[in-house]
Amino acid sequence: MKTTSKIKEIRDFLSVENIGEIALVPTMGFLHSGHLKLVETAKKHGDTVVVSIFVNPLQFGPDEDFDKYPRNLKRDLDILRESGADFVFHPEVAEMYPSDLELDISLNSMADVLDGVKRPGHFEGVVTVVNKLFNIIKPHYVTFGEKDRQQLMIVQKMIEDFNHDIEILVVKTEREDTGLAKSSRNTNLSEQELLEAPHIYESLQLGNELIQNGERNVAEIVAQINVHINENTSGTMDDLQILSYPDLDAMTHVDSDVIIFIAVQFEKARLIDNLRVKVND
Repeated sequence: MKTTSKIKEIRDFLSVENIGEIALVPTMGFLHSGHLKLVETAKKHGDTVVVSIFVNPLQFGPDEDFDKYPRNLKRDLDILRESGADFVFHPEVAEMYPSDLELDISLNSMADVLDGVKRPGHFEGVVTVVNKLFNIIKPHYVTFGEKDRQQLMIVQKMIEDFNHDIEILVVKTEREDTGLAKSSRNTNLSEQELLEAPHIYESLQLGNELIQNGERNVAEIVAQINVHINENTSGTMDDLQILSYPDLDAMTHVDSDVIIFIAVQFEKARLIDNLRVKVND
């Protein structure tokens, strides 16, 4: 496995003729088994797997946890070496952004809900760094997980709108035995919060159960999910929305497939999760 923090070097590594099709796994590091599932999926499709590790400052707001975001490059490289990754690109901020960007990418309606509202500029930062990685690595495939579904859907739209010749590989959310979505931010939870956090997924399942049993009033579904979180966790509901799939339109009545999005703020970690619910009638 070859590693580098330099754009020129990763391009040189990937310039050999027999490298075949490239699958990119973009990460912010501090890897867990969910990331390894992305690598596993990439290996099934690409001849060469490139993993990027970069904590992107553009997607963090001024009051967010950029400096506290967990980092352990040596551990990550050991894990990726065992997983069979071929190349790891782990640039510093100055390598990716040697000067202030002169051009900005702006997003329209898909960033007007959920984290696009709660975290202004977040998805513009995501799209900017993903575009840069696409131009540096030139992958044929890229893997993204369903846990960050709004991000996934925006990247899918970006690939379409900017005519990237890249196939996106969607990987289901990797979960603990308790149902808690695996995330690097889980390391910031206290012991008590770790016991409470699985109720986030339980609340999504509650929403699904209500819909499958015929409840169609969005306000009622939201109210019951709120009660579940308030009664079972010390966290604060930061966002809870039921939106149409795949357009992410707001609705008051469930009459087609939807996605339930949730974000719960604990003392030192904001946890997100989502569940797509299929509606048969």
